[in-house]
Amino acid sequence: MNNLKLGVEVVSAHDLMPKDGQGSSNPFVELHFDRQKFRTSIKDKDLNPVWNELFYFNIADPSSLPDLTLEASVHSMNRATNSRSFLGKVQIAETSFVPFSEAVVMHYPLGKHRMFSRVKGELALKVFLTDDPSIKPSNPLPAIDPRPNNLPPSQVPQEPEQISEGNKSLLKKEPKHTFHSIPNEVQLQQSSAPPIEPVRYVADPMKHESQPSKVVRMFPSLSSRQPMDDYALKETSPLLGGGQIVRGRVIPAQKPASTYDLVEQMQYLFVRVVKARDLPTMDVTGSLDPYVEVRVGNYKGKTKHFEKNQNPEWNEVFAISRDRVQSSVIEVVVKDKDLIKDDSVGIVCFDLNDVPTRVPPDSPLAPEWYRLEDKEGDKRKGELMVAVWIGTQADEAFADAWHLDAAAPIDAAAVSSHTKSKVYHAPKLWYLRVNVIDAQDIFIADKTRFPDVYAKVQLGNQILKTRPVQSRTFNPLWNEDLMFVAAEPFEDQLIISIEDRVGPNKDEVVGRLALPLGSIEKRLDDHLINARWYSLQKPVAVDVDQLKEDKFSSKIQLRVCLEGGYHVLDESTHYSSDLRPTAKQLWKPSIGLLELGILNAEGLHPMKTRGENGTCDTYCVAKYGRKWVRTRTIVDSLSPKYNEQYTWEVYDPATVLTVGVFDNWQLEKGDNGNKDAKIGKVRIRLSTLETGRVYTHSYPLLVLHPSGVKKMGELHLAIRFSSTSFVNMMHIYSRPLLPKMHYIQPLNMIQQDMLRHRAVQIVAARLSRMEPSLRKEVVEYMSDVDSHMWSMRRSKANFFRLMSVFSGAIAASRWFANVCVWKNPITTVLVHILFIMLVCFPELILPTVFLYMFLIGLWNYRFRPRYPPHMNIKLSHAEAVHPDELDEEFDTFPTSRSDDMVRMRYDRLRSVAGRIQTVVGDLATQGERLQALLSWRDPRATAIFLVFCMVSAIVLYTTPLQFLIALVGFYIMRHPRFRNRMPSAPLNFFRRLPAKTDSLL
Repeated sequence: MNNLKLGVEVVSAHDLMPKDGQGSSNPFVELHFDRQKFRTSIKDKDLNPVWNELFYFNIADPSSLPDLTLEASVHSMNRATNSRSFLGKVQIAETSFVPFSEAVVMHYPLGKHRMFSRVKGELALKVFLTDDPSIKPSNPLPAIDPRPNNLPPSQVPQEPEQISEGNKSLLKKEPKHTFHSIPNEVQLQQSSAPPIEPVRYVADPMKHESQPSKVVRMFPSLSSRQPMDDYALKETSPLLGGGQIVRGRVIPAQKPASTYDLVEQMQYLFVRVVKARDLPTMDVTGSLDPYVEVRVGNYKGKTKHFEKNQNPEWNEVFAISRDRVQSSVIEVVVKDKDLIKDDSVGIVCFDLNDVPTRVPPDSPLAPEWYRLEDKEGDKRKGELMVAVWIGTQADEAFADAWHLDAAAPIDAAAVSSHTKSKVYHAPKLWYLRVNVIDAQDIFIADKTRFPDVYAKVQLGNQILKTRPVQSRTFNPLWNEDLMFVAAEPFEDQLIISIEDRVGPNKDEVVGRLALPLGSIEKRLDDHLINARWYSLQKPVAVDVDQLKEDKFSSKIQLRVCLEGGYHVLDESTHYSSDLRPTAKQLWKPSIGLLELGILNAEGLHPMKTRGENGTCDTYCVAKYGRKWVRTRTIVDSLSPKYNEQYTWEVYDPATVLTVGVFDNWQLEKGDNGNKDAKIGKVRIRLSTLETGRVYTHSYPLLVLHPSGVKKMGELHLAIRFSSTSFVNMMHIYSRPLLPKMHYIQPLNMIQQDMLRHRAVQIVAARLSRMEPSLRKEVVEYMSDVDSHMWSMRRSKANFFRLMSVFSGAIAASRWFANVCVWKNPITTVLVHILFIMLVCFPELILPTVFLYMFLIGLWNYRFRPRYPPHMNIKLSHAEAVHPDELDEEFDTFPTSRSDDMVRMRYDRLRSVAGRIQTVVGDLATQGERLQALLSWRDPRATAIFLVFCMVSAIVLYTTPLQFLIALVGFYIMRHPRFRNRMPSAPLNFFRRLPAKTDSLL
């Protein structure tokens, strides 16, 4: 029986529109869901009503829940005319329905009824799903039509008896209106980094060493093909499951495509060992410890063994790549576990040529009972249930199969959990805000002094403190906000303690409080949470007589809440893969689907000395949003083939997919404590991908070492970004990048950096506890945890990026300077003619500018990038970096270098920072001189400027504007014969204005 219900608690409304002609309203709320209606009571003369009424809707068919919406409309009752007026309406989609444990009160802005309707205010609702069988659904209100949508009489909702005849007229059907919560847009100002000049210690830190330019055509014609750069992106045309990919177009294959259409199909031999029965006893004691060994050529795998069991059940699957099968016989041997030598109980052999082929969506192959035989082929007692077939990686058994070729060179029992592909979900992160307000009746042992107390708040390994307060009372006041990161499921308690400084480096705990995170209120917006008083507990035992004499009753006032309206930044802000808020109620529907096919890697650099030329045991990790995926580990291969496909839902195109390649060091005996080595990673921003196109490219795997940048190999990927709605995709570009709480109550940069570091540590700790664990070094490398650390190389790279941004403006200014000095008289004359046209027809200036940009955009369309972005060593300034700068970048924090080395680097940093300081000071000086024009800081200069302003106003009133513009233009573009090498009078006047540099120490 279905017990699923939708609970809706109508809490309150705020700032409603007056409708009764007397500046007030008589509001009530009507709820509509799945042909059921409820209505709250009427609040007379109240624009801020509070109901706190709870209703339960019955959900007849849970499978239809994604197609259902909850509508809540607010009306005002006019008792004189027995009519109602519309005050606003909201519509809540299924994506906002959460379990009762996650439900919080959410304030929805009221939407309009029609285009020209006047509404305002908010409606506070708490919406949740529950399957509690003790809860009965509320009686719905009757509709106007007693049989809506031609329902049979048995399904028509009955009218409750408590509804009066006057209230029945309120049951009118309103047109649907979708609720969209659009935060206010905030323009972020980006400061430009000043240019940095060279220092003398090493090669110029900001001097770009010219390198011979390499022209790389990513898609050259056949007649003019140039050699491909070793660090560049390469397009490939693999034969994928859905056909061959050529320049993003799919050439269908002759065979029908499977769901794995972005990877190459690989054939595997599967052996499923289910169970055995009636096995003979082998020991003298009459017992049997059976296990099964599967042998295919030189590869073999073993099941777990059972002690004293003649009818064991294993249900284990073994797989081996068809390309590695070197034998035509498959041997499945049942053995008896012994201390010295395992005895053979019986064997079942299969001919590879007789093994059937299975292609999903065919049903799984049914296992069959086989009679055991001895080595001579004679039948023995006992039977074994086995299924053997040939399939692909799309087979359901592939994910749980034990790969024989992965276990050949190593101990299978020790590493079985480290080689399978897995999908991980990062924990749900919350910001925890603790507002420490004040305390009362602080009790200290020393009555002769006033307490010097502060509050210390701890959540797990996160510890924050308020400022110490020295007051002449025992009621200190702090009113400070402390921010933490918490992860679901909540395991740690929030511990608040008040400590008293009794001496230097000596603090005593006055009182302590522990709050479980599950009891803390959650909020989704900036509505104020009520503060509460909490009683503190004495941390240590005291004498009973002392307690009677001085009763311990210290209290602390806190405002604690879990912030669900923020997005918890757990990765670098430049490479965010998810921008949604924590609370699911605030999520918008997905706009598309991201599909990733991890094909193979080539030319990997050996990471282990095993074998003649070294080898690798590699796996790939892909991260997007909260979903992490890990491919299986390919053992002993420098050209591994993964051919695994994964999908993600996309909510914002301005996000980044990260794919990393690592060498698995957990497979080495005795070296399980070693860290997995990073081989390289690839970042792909979804907004740079065309919708519906399949991108198949080979990405260079680049890693920066203390000795310089090094190519570790190439990774072949297939990527497709599909959009569900073009209109929704375009609408996303008009919305703020982050949830609105980041703009209503923004976090400062220090808080963001501190919270991001904590979030990464929490995610790494949680993922490392899973099996197989995703190790801490992998999570930190994928999250770019060190991207905000200081580096001379990054500083130079950002400087040249800034110069590249202004290169267009600099080139245009140089071109105009050549026009002004008549370097090319023909060009200068043409510019004069164009200038006269624009002066005579000034209304053509803006249309001409926009038309020019439109034509430039059309011209650049043919040169648009046809490939995703990839790691660029020239842009990263990694190809010509100085060895000392690399050594400084890889130095630990705090530093581990010698004092002389640190002194040299510190002096170099001071030199560079001094030049930055000079440039910033010069910019501030120019701004202060502009302010000095009217501030009378220089009375004579201000008087001259005011006279100039008066004369300019008279001239502008009496002279046509076109004439003045033409005169100024001709003066700027005058012939060099009429120019003077000395600075102009206006420039000399401006340079003489005073600035605030005189007041600096």
